[in-house]
Amino acid sequence: MSANFDELVGILDRLREPGGCPWDIEQTWESYEKCLNEELEEVIAAMRNRDARNLCEEVGDMLFNLLFVV
Repeated sequence: MSANFDELVGILDRLREPGGCPWDIEQTWESYEKCLNEELEEVIAAMRNRDARNLCEEVGDMLFNLLFVV
């Protein structure tokens, strides 16, 4: 599991380095805050709807966004 996690962090690092993804490079603390709020709202909506499949997807999206912050 940690090898997969390390791979994911490596991908995120490459996306943010020069020559990486322009959208990822231009993100700021403020834009990350907006993304995290949107993802949290989607997680809560899936929980309220008792939609396990969507919840799994939204938690994955939230995790991905959280990793961008670190």
